[in-house]
Parts: sequence; C-alpha cells; structure tokens
Amino acid sequence: MSRRKIDCHTHIFPSSLPDFKSKFGYGGFIQLRPNDDGSADMIRDDGKFFRRIEPNCWEPELRIREYASKGVQEQIVCTIPVMFSYWAKPQDGAYVARFLNDQLAEQIQPHPNHYHGLGTVPMQSVELAIEEMRYCKEKLGFHGLQIGSNVNQKNLSDPEYFPFWEACEAENMALLIHPWEMMGEADMQKYWLPWLVGMPAETSRAVCSMIFGGVFEKFPKLRVLFAHAGGSFLPTLGRVEHGYHCRPDLVAIDNPRAPSEYLGHFWVDSATHDGRLLDYVLELQGAKRVAFGTDYPFPLGDLELGAFIEERSYSEDVKNDIFSEAALEWLFGTK
Repeated sequence: MSRRKIDCHTHIFPSSLPDFKSKFGYGGFIQLRPNDDGSADMIRDDGKFFRRIEPNCWEPELRIREYASKGVQEQIVCTIPVMFSYWAKPQDGAYVARFLNDQLAEQIQPHPNHYHGLGTVPMQSVELAIEEMRYCKEKLGFHGLQIGSNVNQKNLSDPEYFPFWEACEAENMALLIHPWEMMGEADMQKYWLPWLVGMPAETSRAVCSMIFGGVFEKFPKLRVLFAHAGGSFLPTLGRVEHGYHCRPDLVAIDNPRAPSEYLGHFWVDSATHDGRLLDYVLELQGAKRVAFGTDYPFPLGDLELGAFIEERSYSEDVKNDIFSEAALEWLFGTK
C-alpha cells in the first residue's frame, strides 16, 4: 500500500565550498575537489581524503527522483557533521554555519513539498549558536537544527549549554543529535572502527549526558531525536540502569531519576539495519518515538529506504507512526 514516508535523517551538501583556510588563515576545514565522473572528493586541507560524494549529495531534483523510486516522498535534510567546525574560532564557525544554512535553504526552498531543513550552529559559542538558531527559524523557515554529540569533547550536559537548550525550547526548535568527533577515534582507525564502534558509543554518550545532567528535566519541552536508533544507548540500557542503581553516588549526582524513566521522552530514528533490533527499540520507545531515518545518501545508511520495516509484521498504525507521524511530531511539535 502507498503511505506517506518522511525520512528524518538525511544529509545534503553544497556543490562547492569556499576556501575557508585562505579566508581565515588557518587549517582544519574541508575542501571539495570535483572529479571527472561527476563525483567530488571531500578533502581535509592537509590533503587527506575524507569521503567521496556523488551528485545525489547536492542535487535536490536528482534526490527527489531517487528516493521517490523507493516510495519516499519527503526528506529532512542537514549538513554532513564533519562541517560542524566547532573547533574553529567562534566568529569563523559562525561564518561557516551561515554559509551552510543559506546554501541548504537555496537548495530546498524550490521544493517545499519534498524537503524540510535542519540548520547548523556554532556550538563553540552559545551566544552565536542562539543567534544562528534564530536566523534559521526566522529567515530561512527551518523548524530544527542538527548538532554534534559533543562540543570539542565537552559533554552536552555542561551547564554552559543550558541557555542554548532554553532558547531552542522557547523557539520550538527540534534537535537532531548526530555523532561526530568520536572518542578514541585516533586510536582505532583500522577497520573503519570510528564509524562502526565510535559512532554508536558517541550517541550513547550524548543520551546519557543529557539524562544524567538533567537536561530533559530542566527543559521538558525540548524535542530531541538521536541518530542511528540512539546508537548503543538502548541496547545497553540494562547496564546503564544497573549502574544508576548500584552506584548512585557516581551516576545520580545531578539528576535523581532513573534513565529508564526517559524512554519515550526523546525520539530515535529507525536506522538499525536489523529488524530484530528495531523490534526491541519499538518495545522500549513506542512507535510514536521511532522515526523513519536512513542516513541517505551514504553507504552506511539504510540503502533500501525502509524496506526492512515494511517487511516486519507491524500493524498499519505502527508503520504509519514510524514512517511519518513520529517525524511530524518531533519536527513540528504536533501531527
């Protein structure tokens, strides 16, 4: 049967980038090098290859045709996390964010029935992040932001970010939290371990930090979705919960509530790559807090765009919640 499908976790990129290194006078920024076959290579400015991307990473019409062929009508789009640039000087990070946000808006605004944008903000300065968040909402019409799982290895529970959470809650802005700058990344380069091991751990780090730091207690209307089905948080919840009970002197020092009490408070996407794990995620979260997400257009994403969900013996109500209703409630605060 035909149903509305909104992919809540996809990435989009400009077709070209400024030379940020020359502009700011220091390195660390991504450059884009076009290839003869129409693809482009993302290059760190020390010349190290990061990732090859194809035209479906920056051509909105091509994307529409590609995901429509698999029964998807809408995408929620955001930049590639390597572009967060939280390590940059605050004003430079703000410049990069503004460039990316304006580019994203230019790509998607001709296609309002197919795309919803998530902005990026310079989290290294809470003041500038709030300013850019309001620009994204008021000038670009975005309903949410994508932020990283840490800010220069500082956890999201740090009180420094409380004014940002407060502002997002007040402005009704949804948040997608995506892993980046994975802890231990430099020590596990072989076998693609940063992406296979580090990313799930990073997401659990973000979830646990926000729970234990009392972020959800202090800002109960904050709407947060964690990428990649919440990473390793839900599969290891038993251990996390046991730690809370056996060592409250170490765990429950900023928030007395148990981690399990927050199940269903936040959203996760459906990118488990395993129907059995999705069954477990749904059991813990409920279908209204699991939103269809694929990580399109990258190879580690759900390449069949939800086919494994359709194959599960879920009720039509559950499938409709996953494929559209959960994303609508997360992004807009209402169905």
